[in-house]
Amino acid sequence: MPVKNRFAELLPEITEWRRDIHENPEILFETHRTSALVAEKLRAFGCDEVVEGIGRTGVVGVIKGKSNSSGKTIGLRADMDALPILEATGLDYASKTPGAMHACGHDGHTAMLLGAAKYLSETRNFDGTVVVIFQPAEEGGGGGREMCEDGMMDRWSIDEVYGMHNWPGRPVGSFAIRPGAFFAATDQFEITVKGKGGHAAKPQETIDTTVMASHMVLALQTIVSRNADPVHNMVVSVTSFETESKAFNVIPETVTLKGTVRTMSKEMRDMAEMRLPEIAQGVATTFGGTADVNYIKGYPVMVNHEEQTEFAASVAARVSGDCAEAPLIMGGEDFAFMLEERPGAYILVGNGDTASVHHPEYNFNDEAIPAGCSWWAEIVEQRLAS
Repeated sequence: MPVKNRFAELLPEITEWRRDIHENPEILFETHRTSALVAEKLRAFGCDEVVEGIGRTGVVGVIKGKSNSSGKTIGLRADMDALPILEATGLDYASKTPGAMHACGHDGHTAMLLGAAKYLSETRNFDGTVVVIFQPAEEGGGGGREMCEDGMMDRWSIDEVYGMHNWPGRPVGSFAIRPGAFFAATDQFEITVKGKGGHAAKPQETIDTTVMASHMVLALQTIVSRNADPVHNMVVSVTSFETESKAFNVIPETVTLKGTVRTMSKEMRDMAEMRLPEIAQGVATTFGGTADVNYIKGYPVMVNHEEQTEFAASVAARVSGDCAEAPLIMGGEDFAFMLEERPGAYILVGNGDTASVHHPEYNFNDEAIPAGCSWWAEIVEQRLAS
């Protein structure tokens, strides 16, 4: 089944929605305008139920098929939030909000799911129920977790859930997916290193925190090189090294290290959480100082379910002619929380030769809209075939 003709007809309208959302980006849970726009359109489409305020500013729309002998409910999820980035695209519809930008394509995801919702509300050519999920705060806020904690899955008896993300570098409208672990767990750490400050000309009278912290940065790399099984994917990165002094002749009393840990399994994640403070405190003790470690767990590993992934790939192949095997991705994705609650799958749709996501010159490619909308619609019509 190729791209549906209806989405080719709707492309100018969906593109207009997308560009309006792009021009008015909102960060984390502050998606008030976007959420209101989504809810307004879902009601105009004739959705059977539209509920706002799920997961603070999330929106849920319910579309019933022509029949419901299956008794099944499929969830389709898109994210709505932007990033705190200053846009540098020069587009006519560039962000009007200083310091905020749709640099990850969530404007496109929202517009595509709205397009699919309009089509499904028009046709209702399925046996069961569709729940369209518009989520805030994917970019670090855990909006997916909050929607689940609000009881979304049980409230609408969702059986399976599917999500999509655009992917620069893949041909426009093509798809890629993989079963099992797909996106990494994303943890953070902050280490406060304390010693004894003093004059840089008299290091013997100090406990040098800069030397101590420098050894710590190198030692933390052994978590990957010497503690982790080499066949497991893992990243430990120290991304910030701050001292309390900016002077040339002062050894600071305190140094703060910050960074991230990315893992693809619970075992590696647990190991990193244990080893990181052990190493930091061990190095500090060696130099006569101390290390206070704050390990902050973020999103879990996003794991695609086997059966649903196979089905999602077959639908993608019908829409675009093929579906490639996606690589492991060390970035995080809070759709992981929904996949912990229900079986489902997450797929990538090609954005073409564009700037990468989270880049100030990135822009969602509107040419991908018909393929993305068709995939969501086909997920429903095939899974809930009447």
